[in-house]
Amino acid sequence: MPVGTAGSVKAITQEMLEALDARIILGNTYHLLLRPGHELIRSLGGLHKFISWPRSILTDSGGFQVFSLGDLRKLTEEGVTFRSHLDGSLIALSPEISMEIQTALGSDIVMCFDECTPFPATREQATASLELTTRWAKRCRDRFDQLHQVETAPDQVLFGIVQGSVYQDLRRQSLDQLCEIGFEGYAIGGLSVGESKEQMYDVTEFIAPQLPQEQPRYLMGVGTPEDLVESVARGVDMFDCVMPTRNARNGQLFTSRGKLNIRNAQWVTDGRPIDEECECAVCQRYSRAYLRHLHVSGEILASILASYHNLYFYLDTMKRIRQAIRLSLFEDFRHEYHARLSRGFE
Repeated sequence: MPVGTAGSVKAITQEMLEALDARIILGNTYHLLLRPGHELIRSLGGLHKFISWPRSILTDSGGFQVFSLGDLRKLTEEGVTFRSHLDGSLIALSPEISMEIQTALGSDIVMCFDECTPFPATREQATASLELTTRWAKRCRDRFDQLHQVETAPDQVLFGIVQGSVYQDLRRQSLDQLCEIGFEGYAIGGLSVGESKEQMYDVTEFIAPQLPQEQPRYLMGVGTPEDLVESVARGVDMFDCVMPTRNARNGQLFTSRGKLNIRNAQWVTDGRPIDEECECAVCQRYSRAYLRHLHVSGEILASILASYHNLYFYLDTMKRIRQAIRLSLFEDFRHEYHARLSRGFE
């Protein structure tokens, strides 16, 4: 899922997202609450209409952004209070308020309000965090169901979020508690927050296959293209990450041969496309030399073209994964994918 934090995937228009065949994008409850406000968005017909996006939207709960505020927030059983980074005003978020905001936004997939367990965390800290997340998840389920008993409520589903840090038994405990509550999908949270890649893979390999088979499995905030391939191999269905667009704005491009820093001087006279095996509109038209020129010149077009290519590469990787699974060729695809990455650039 391309990340459209404030209702916009950075440097990309909705027309471009449709051309890329993005079926679902992610919006951020925290940022949309602060600006322009969920009631304004509701009054204008909901988030789909406000941003002119006819396809699916997932909204996160705001929990991760509040987690990232660190000392600027106060955490209690009731929820979290924090200061707005825009004007310093005091704002409260709770499971109930998060459900009310996301219902007002009208997203298709609503995420439970959770505490994103920091890393590193002691076993005691991870236990307390997951138990708080479970209590909040029950409150989210109750308030979500109350809101959706009225005819004016949008057609939405609610996902629970598994916590437990890197402790496998705690992950299982969290999952059991969430399944007892019951959700339409399940997410693995609290990864990609500072742990090693090996730890991330180990936790995913342990818990993903145990998530209900008939419902979507979502690994939050991950990751590189190879992370997508490896996490699908471990049982994951859905991903989101700012990496394709954030890295693009900094000149890092993802290719079938690995990461390419377009600002490097070696591309100054290179007339080849970013990736000679890529069929995106950027690679079909523009050279590495031109893209490097745009980046070092500070041209806005550099971010647009780089973001378009990276999003194409990520979405195409997922498309190829789906095709390989349908043809029962995923392990062959996985091996070939890593073999191509290992070749590097000429």
